[in-house]
Amino acid sequence: MDLSSTMPQKVTIGRDTPVTFANLAMAIPAKVDTGADTSAIWASDISVDKEGKLHFKLFDQGSPYYTGNEIVMDDYSVAKVKSASGHTVVKYKVIIPVSIKGREYEVCFGLSDRSKLKYPILIGRESLSGNFIVDVELKETTIEEKTIKQPEFNKLMRNDPYKFYAEHFLNGVDKQ
Repeated sequence: MDLSSTMPQKVTIGRDTPVTFANLAMAIPAKVDTGADTSAIWASDISVDKEGKLHFKLFDQGSPYYTGNEIVMDDYSVAKVKSASGHTVVKYKVIIPVSIKGREYEVCFGLSDRSKLKYPILIGRESLSGNFIVDVELKETTIEEKTIKQPEFNKLMRNDPYKFYAEHFLNGVDKQ
């Protein structure tokens, strides 16, 4: 028997992809990161009440995707997560049903402040595995670029290399 005909086909997605939540009527841009183990979503007002229920809101008032709706969950977990910079933080993790490319998935998201990051959602390897093929040349959202373009950044360095060094690397601390 050929099992490949009964298994769902993998969907091709780009380096970013729109993600839709059942309670929101809009597609939200997500970064697809094959280098990240887990997925993350921007959450605010995170707390646990005396009954042990987790309370949070998706996004924050500064986000165009913020609704102010509080989400309350009984079923959640915590994890120690190591960031790319080497810091370890404790994050609450929740499973949220989402739609990507018209298919429904239950994704385990770590709740975190992503207000300073370009994408409010990150889709990691655990969520991608078995479901998607990632085409890094494909860009599916039109999210605005927040960072300084590399040629402009290099121009700043060339104008005054020592000042640039002092601002970004003095005492071994990269302040980018």
